[in-house]
Amino acid sequence: MGDCILEHQGQILLRMARETIGEKLGIAGTRRRDDDTAFLNNKQGLFVTLHKQGALRGCIGSIEPVKPLGESICNNALFAAFSDTRFSPLTVEEFHEVDIEVSLLSVPQPLEFTTPEELVAQLKPGIHGVILKKGGAGATFLPQVWEQLPGCEDFLGRLCMKAGLSSTAWKKERLAVHTYEVQCFAEVP
Repeated sequence: MGDCILEHQGQILLRMARETIGEKLGIAGTRRRDDDTAFLNNKQGLFVTLHKQGALRGCIGSIEPVKPLGESICNNALFAAFSDTRFSPLTVEEFHEVDIEVSLLSVPQPLEFTTPEELVAQLKPGIHGVILKKGGAGATFLPQVWEQLPGCEDFLGRLCMKAGLSSTAWKKERLAVHTYEVQCFAEVP
């Protein structure tokens, strides 16, 4: 993966995400000043994922590198906590029960394939995040989703369903598929 950041910079992003959510909930805290913040001006795709007792509790991000990391981490932390339509907004009581994960994305690359077998052969389970599109329908799974769906056929089927397509659309229809990799930072539960 290209634009990697250092471990302590990933910890800064995690802290910023938690502080932003805490402030929105009215939980008093102090923002720590860091010397190494120039990287926050870099533009890179970024997802913020919340887990509660190991289960997904919210996940929102941007695939394309359109905003600086400093802005993107705060926006996506708030969206993951309060605007993921699959979940009710995070509560004050849940704040200390959630673990935060930040995924920095490489620039998505198109996959060229003519058969379902060629598509499957090019995927790297556990490494590739996958974006699938057909017309106005589209969805992505981060590479971490391979942990729950390790088989390519199940992974692609569920991704098609997330996009609003049939679970076999990846076998029968012409889809645009892109892959990306992530650099992941996670709070220790």
